[in-house]
Parts: sequence; structure tokens; C-alpha cells
Amino acid sequence: MNKRVAKINRTTGETDISCELILDGEGKSEIDTGIGFFDHMLEGFAKHGLFDLYLNCRGDLNVDTHHSVEDTGIVLGKAIAVALDDKKGIRRYGHFILPMDETLILCAVDLCGRPYFNYDLKFPQEKCGDMEMCMIREFFYAVSYSAGMNLHLKQLDGLNSHHIAEASFKAFAKALDMATGFDDRIEDVLSTKGAL
Repeated sequence: MNKRVAKINRTTGETDISCELILDGEGKSEIDTGIGFFDHMLEGFAKHGLFDLYLNCRGDLNVDTHHSVEDTGIVLGKAIAVALDDKKGIRRYGHFILPMDETLILCAVDLCGRPYFNYDLKFPQEKCGDMEMCMIREFFYAVSYSAGMNLHLKQLDGLNSHHIAEASFKAFAKALDMATGFDDRIEDVLSTKGAL
């Protein structure tokens, strides 16, 4: 089986991003967004999804983290869509409930080609390191719409913003790994329409 790979470059007046995503990876990553906490989240996503992710972002951090985080979500979403190609043989759906100390996060995805985002996370602390917690929503929204993915993130429990964010990235990774995985019983695409 050929590895599913995507390389995406995106340059705007606010950010310059290069990304390589290997869906059939080993959990390796080299990430530099200039936002330490965000790097940590993306490294966890790669490790726990067993994706290889090489990503560099140069953004206008003199303003704030918004453009860098949101645009990284756009690029990662596009990379997921490109790497999936025609989606033949994939499970399409994935879900995971991930515990992290006092935190419990539910994530479910459908790689249906139709973007929809349902989000229910509450962060008691406004920032972790140098990243505003409100940017977590912007990131996942951008991923879901750029990938054409139905994405649900629900916080079932949690008191610590670091744990809530990290568990969300890891739960998303595990759900996405399941959804992008192959099932030998699926010969074409898992849809009565015949296309995703």
C-alpha cells in the first residue's frame, strides 16, 4: 500500500505555512509555529494518531496568535483532504472518548465531504502558555471546514485548561485515525451515493 501523503504550502499577508502530512505514519513530527503550547498540541495529535506531521508556520505573532492558529487549521484540513484522495476503502467514521486525569473528551468525525462543526469545550483558564484558549475553537473549525469533515468535540468533564485542550487534540487524533483506516470489506466508498 502506498502511503497517503499531502504537501501543502499557503502564504498570505498574515502567515506563511508549509505542511507535510503522512496519514500512514509512525507518529513522528517536526513542528514550529512560534507558539509553544500549540506546537505541543500538534505534536500530541501526530503521536497519538500515528500520523507523521512536518509543519512550519511564520505568522504575525506581534498581533496575536489568531492568524497563525486558524491558518494552520486551514492548511492541516486541506492536507487531510488531499491525502485521503478518493476515500476508497476507508471506514469514514471515527470516534474516541479520551481521559486525561480529571478530563474526559468525546470526539466523533465523519469524512463525508460535508463540513459541520459541533463544539462544546469550556476552559477555566484563559491562556495556556502563550496561547489563548479561545483559539482552540478556531483551529478545529478551520480543520473541519477545510477537510470537508463533520467534527464533534464534547467535554464530558474537566477542570484544567491544559488537560482539556490536550485531551481534545488527542481524541481528535484517535478518531481521525479510526476514520482514515481501511476496512477490507469496503471495496469502494462507504456511501449509498457512491461518492464522498
